[in-house]
Amino acid sequence: MAGADRLLEAWYRGHPALVLLRPLEALFRCVVRRRRERFLRGEGDIYRAPVPVVVVGNITVGGTGKTPLILWLIEACRRRGLRVGVVSRGYGAKPPHLPWRVTADQSAEQAGDEPLLIVQRTGVPLAIDPDRPRAVRALLEAQPLDLILCDDGLQHYRLARDLELVLIDAARGLGNGHCLPAGPLREPAERLASVDAVLHNGAGEDPPGGYAFRLQPGALVHLGTGERRPLGHFLPGTVVHALAGIGNPRRFFATLEALHWRPIPHAFADHARYRAEQLRFSPALPVVMTEKDAVKCRAFAPADCWYLAVDAVPSPAFVDWFDAALDRLLASR
Repeated sequence: MAGADRLLEAWYRGHPALVLLRPLEALFRCVVRRRRERFLRGEGDIYRAPVPVVVVGNITVGGTGKTPLILWLIEACRRRGLRVGVVSRGYGAKPPHLPWRVTADQSAEQAGDEPLLIVQRTGVPLAIDPDRPRAVRALLEAQPLDLILCDDGLQHYRLARDLELVLIDAARGLGNGHCLPAGPLREPAERLASVDAVLHNGAGEDPPGGYAFRLQPGALVHLGTGERRPLGHFLPGTVVHALAGIGNPRRFFATLEALHWRPIPHAFADHARYRAEQLRFSPALPVVMTEKDAVKCRAFAPADCWYLAVDAVPSPAFVDWFDAALDRLLASR
């Protein structure tokens, strides 16, 4: 297990040595608090876009399901007739310049895996740049838009926002409740009291003060041909090699188990870059991976290689809440 994985394991499962990191945690908390206080006072270079900005983020390190929720939000806005754009940091991307407009024919190395997935699924206008205000300006200069979704960026306080949606993994929660580096929190847990909505990925029902949402598998998609097959393509008990380079690979493996397959897990680091030989598993079995991994593996995937397409399914209460929130945002602009 790599050092980063061991630390993540300690944050969520506990380890007595983490107490040694408490002094650094205190310093981190102080820096985070001051940054937020400056933002709330309106100090510094803060950009307010001429259209509403909805930030989708988290306060924990590790995957919480932001990309599927972004996809759901895009379609929810489009059903309202809204022209929506997306900005993202583009973690790991190496574009020729910044900001960079992502198109469906680009490589994951150039565009970033999650931005490319979003564009290939939806065709939404999307710009990547660690400087989120610059990315927003670039989108708005290129075409008229009614609303911007910011993928991650909850802690990017140079961008003003109209709504903050925070995701939490319902199974892992907030880990040990401590901030970095003694725990997985990017901001103290009390920050949740100031956001507009908290969504719990994997919750069976709406928890107090929050909303449930789940990831629903929809189909198997062949990496080579794009052919879609129903989930019954693999019979119960089928043994598959399961590949996941996401923030929480165990959630993906558990999903395959819930489909009554027998996954042999192959966990990689979040945003991992793959080589062809890494997909040559033994014994020779079907390979099933996440859609996020598929955008990086299509060019060299083995013949029997598939990704599991999943969709976010928020609770009816959140759907109603978001609809009402959009009404308020649009009426105020």
